[in-house]
Amino acid sequence: MLACSPQRRVRELLSAKTGTVRLPGGTILLDAGIALPDGAHDLTINGNSTTLRASDSFHGAAVLSCHNCRRIAIRGLSIDGNRSRLERPIGLPPSGQTFASFYSNNGLLFTDSTEVTIENVVFREIPSFAILVSGAHGVYIDHVTIADSGSNSPGGHNNTTGGILLEEGATGFDIRHCALHSIRGNGIWTHSRQARNADGAIAGNTIQEVGRDAIQVGHATRVQVAGNHGLRIGYPVSEIDVESLATPVGIDTAGNVDASVYEGNRLEEVNGKCIDLDGFHDGAVRYNICINRSQAEDYPWGQFGIVMNNSNPQMESRNVVIEDNSMLGAKFGGIFVIGSGNIVRGNRLDRINLAHCPENSAHFGCSFPAQPGVLESGIYLGSRGERSAPARGNIVEKNVIRGWRMKTRCIGFAPGVRAADNTIRANECSDE
Repeated sequence: MLACSPQRRVRELLSAKTGTVRLPGGTILLDAGIALPDGAHDLTINGNSTTLRASDSFHGAAVLSCHNCRRIAIRGLSIDGNRSRLERPIGLPPSGQTFASFYSNNGLLFTDSTEVTIENVVFREIPSFAILVSGAHGVYIDHVTIADSGSNSPGGHNNTTGGILLEEGATGFDIRHCALHSIRGNGIWTHSRQARNADGAIAGNTIQEVGRDAIQVGHATRVQVAGNHGLRIGYPVSEIDVESLATPVGIDTAGNVDASVYEGNRLEEVNGKCIDLDGFHDGAVRYNICINRSQAEDYPWGQFGIVMNNSNPQMESRNVVIEDNSMLGAKFGGIFVIGSGNIVRGNRLDRINLAHCPENSAHFGCSFPAQPGVLESGIYLGSRGERSAPARGNIVEKNVIRGWRMKTRCIGFAPGVRAADNTIRANECSDE
C-alpha cells in the first residue's frame, strides 16, 4: 500500500475533534486551508519542527481555522503563507463586513470560539493577517513571531493586514512577549463594529517596522497596553496608506475606549503620532517614552506627540490622566488637549516643534487656521477635535517643556478657550 502524502496525513490528524495531535516534522505543503471540525474542543495541536506552507495554488480563509471551538491550543509550529506568490491587491472591507469574512489567506483564523491558546508559533510571509480572531472569549497569545507579512491595496499601500487582529467583541484576551517585524499594516490591534472588545492586555511585545500602527485599541473597554517596544513606526514610507490618510501611530485609539491604561511603553522613531487618543476617555496614559532622534525632514508624516480627539459620538474626551510621560522630539506640538476633567501632569517634553513653526511655514506648511498656534505649542488646549469640545476644567501642571521658542509658546489656547477656565500652574518652559 502506498503511504499517504504528508498533506493528507496532516488533514487526517486535524480531523480530530478532541485530544492531542502531534504533527509530523518537516515542511508540509498545503493546497487548501485546513478547517478544524466545527465545535472542536479540548484539542491541543503540537508541532514537531513542523512548517505548514501554503503552496503556489493555495486557497482558503486561513492555513488553519476553526469555528465555534472551545479550549483549543496550538503550539510549537511554523506557518509560511507564501506571500510572494499568493499576495493580491485588496482594499479595506466595506463598513458592514468583518475582517474575518473579507480577507482570505490568513495564518490562523478563529471565529466565535472560547479559550484559544497560541504559543511559540512562527509566522512568515502571510498575505493577510497572521492571527485573526473574531468574536471570541479567552484568547491567549504568547511568544509568537511574525515577519514580512501583510498585503497592499490596489493603490500600492497597506490595507491594515499583516499582524494580530482581535475583532467583534473579543473579551478576556492576553497578547504577550510577541515579536513582529516588517508588517505592512497594523502590528497588534482590536476592532469592532458594534460590541466592544473588553478585558484585555497587550504587554511586553516588540513591534518593529510597521506601515500603520504598532498597537491600536479599537472600540474597547478595560484594556491595558503596557511595556511594549515599538521601533520605526510608519516605515517604509512607501507603505503608508495615503488614500485613507492613515497617519501611523505608536499607540492608536479608535471608537469608544474607556477604563484603559497605556503605561510604560517605549516608542522610537515614529513617522506619525506617538500616542493618539481618539475616543479615549476615563483612563490613563503614563510613564511612556517617545523618542525621535532625527530632524523634521526625516518624518514626512510626523505630527503631534500625544493627541486627544472625539470622532466617536458615543464618547466625550474627559477624565484622562496624561502623566509622567517623556517625549524627545516632536515634529510639531507636544500634547493636544480637549474636553474636561483631564490632568496633564509631570510630563517631560524635549525638542518640541522640530519643524520650527511658524517661522518655517514655507517648508512644512505650519498653518492651521481653525486653531491657530496649535502646531507650535508645547501643550495646546483646543476648542474641538472632530466635534466641539472646548478645553475647560483641566489641570496642566508641573510639566517641563523645551524646544523651539517654547519659552513663549509653551502652552497655547484655541480661540474661545481661556486659561482662567483651566488650572495652569508650575510648568517649566524654555527654549532649546
